[in-house]
Amino acid sequence: MINDMLKIGLAQIAPVWLNKEKTTEKIVAYISDAGKQDCDLVVFGEAVLPGYPFWVELTGGVKFNSSVQKEIFAHYLTQAIDPHSEDLAPVCSIAREKKTAVVLGTIEKAANRGGHSLYCSLVYIDKGGVVQSVHRKLMPTYEERLVWSPGDGHGLRVHKLGAFTVGGLNCWENWMPLSRTALYGMGEDLHVAIWPGNKRNTEDITRFIAKESRSYVISVSGLMRKSDVQEEIPYSDWIISNFPEMPADGGSCLAAPDGEWVIEPVVGKEFLKVAEIDHKQVRMERHNFDPAGHYSRPDVTKLHVNRERQQIIQIDEDNNSI
Repeated sequence: MINDMLKIGLAQIAPVWLNKEKTTEKIVAYISDAGKQDCDLVVFGEAVLPGYPFWVELTGGVKFNSSVQKEIFAHYLTQAIDPHSEDLAPVCSIAREKKTAVVLGTIEKAANRGGHSLYCSLVYIDKGGVVQSVHRKLMPTYEERLVWSPGDGHGLRVHKLGAFTVGGLNCWENWMPLSRTALYGMGEDLHVAIWPGNKRNTEDITRFIAKESRSYVISVSGLMRKSDVQEEIPYSDWIISNFPEMPADGGSCLAAPDGEWVIEPVVGKEFLKVAEIDHKQVRMERHNFDPAGHYSRPDVTKLHVNRERQQIIQIDEDNNSI
């Protein structure tokens, strides 16, 4: 019989901003700590590897063909990761060693789209240290669209973890009813919402999704302080001069399937907070409402999901080539 209990870790950290090597080292240390506490799963915030593009709204990011924006973007691109290369090898290795699954917010440079456009991607790594899915954010929000590209449905997937079925979305994707519905229909009962930070993002929707889905909902945010801006970043002086003291204050939290807090939003500090959740509570709350089961009406409304990975070319090999 599968154990109903699952131990999860909420890792609210600040990246070593726009430095993938040092941020990876920090992520590995937190996974190691979670593993020592026997966590089955540890979750990090949106875009934490290597960081959220806070500079855009602080440095005139909307100006077309700006040499400033080009140079910062070029640096950002060098710090982005390819999840199918060796970039995530240290993360996968520690996940395998500690037998801890990981949800990690990344900035992805996608090899199948030429490698020079960026995607805000949620990566799921299983307990064996294998990358099982990469979900590219479907629609970047507002100024994010100046540096991130729109994703696709390929990563709308769920994964079994003990008694639970885990799925996740990036930031404001969690406000998209059909994206949530897609995961519900795949059996999700542990929803992971990752954010760049701020309690204002997490304090309402975390409990709302829990009540709507009758699932546990983990919201994990990043943290960002003026002191985290690295001097080697192009135009760092300009960025720092406009930077708020704490543009991302965290707000990581955990809600139960009845919408009640297990962990209320925590702000202003880095931490690893661990909690145990019980699948029996999911089953109990599904008794009177199950959004993809007995309370759905597929004869009236039905969702179509396209999980094809979008790319610009399809190569048909020539079998007669030398």
